[in-house]
Amino acid sequence: MDMDVRTNDKLIVNCIPIGDKDRQRFMDAAGDVRIEFCAQPESEDSINGKAEIPEALRGCATAVLGNIDPATVNQFTNLEWLQTWSAGVDAYLKPGVLSEHVSVTSSTGAYGQAVSEHMIAMMWTIMKNLTFYIRNQSASRWQDEGTVLTPQGAYVLVVGTGDIGSHFACLAKGAGMHTIGVRRNAAKSVDGIDEMHGFDELDELLPQADVVALALPSAADTYHLIDERRLSLLKKSAIILNGGRGDAIDDDALAEALKSNSIRGAGIDVFEVEPLPASHRLWEEPRCLITPHIAGGEHLASTVARIIDIAVENVRRYVNGEPLLERAH
Repeated sequence: MDMDVRTNDKLIVNCIPIGDKDRQRFMDAAGDVRIEFCAQPESEDSINGKAEIPEALRGCATAVLGNIDPATVNQFTNLEWLQTWSAGVDAYLKPGVLSEHVSVTSSTGAYGQAVSEHMIAMMWTIMKNLTFYIRNQSASRWQDEGTVLTPQGAYVLVVGTGDIGSHFACLAKGAGMHTIGVRRNAAKSVDGIDEMHGFDELDELLPQADVVALALPSAADTYHLIDERRLSLLKKSAIILNGGRGDAIDDDALAEALKSNSIRGAGIDVFEVEPLPASHRLWEEPRCLITPHIAGGEHLASTVARIIDIAVENVRRYVNGEPLLERAH
């Protein structure tokens, strides 16, 4: 990204909730460029919602740090750069939302630890029948729920081997699992992956998998990647996890697979429609562990720290006309 290095006409609006120490880091990175802070300190605000920016700043801002409402983007008439605190930027890349000259950068790279740990926790919970014991505890019911599984020696298929997938694979290897990666460029090695394959081999790999862990971005070729046909290729003892994008799985097909005992269980944090409708059949499946898209977010302190690190470095790059990190557009 080649930015105009003149700084006197630039305005950075920072909507990331931070304390005084991090504010100083941003001011140091901005140098002579004006920077306005619109969020309350870290303990009083959240990075989960949309960034609130005063109308007086919207027409002046050349850069925004935060997830502004896509419906209001047209009010930012001088915008050159948007840095999101999320990893996903799909809403901003839709036709007509942003003009072509606006650069969009994300916080990809900040969420690997948090999301992968959440997925691992889901995997263990399903392997050890803990979902059933939690229900039994609520009903004061003392009941053995039968045999359990172990990750030791199990095969895990990691579909999508970016930041989240790589982190998950490293944790899985630590638990004694054999990790098989699936990505577009199978020639590229990734930390934690024992063997790498392309998407064209997915159908041959699924029957081998004891666990399928999805960590995919949203894209036309990943929509319903796991559908009724591919669910039918899995072992009856298989577990499927999703911590990437919800539309990678056909939720209705997953519900049917669980109902018919075609697979052992599922741990799902992301869904095609969010919130997951109260009427959806997945809520009724005792072997489906559901969390409301909270694996990432600001729930882990190190995630927030990494989001801030990425944004600070990109501010420095922006004011110096250098290429930005994690550029999506």
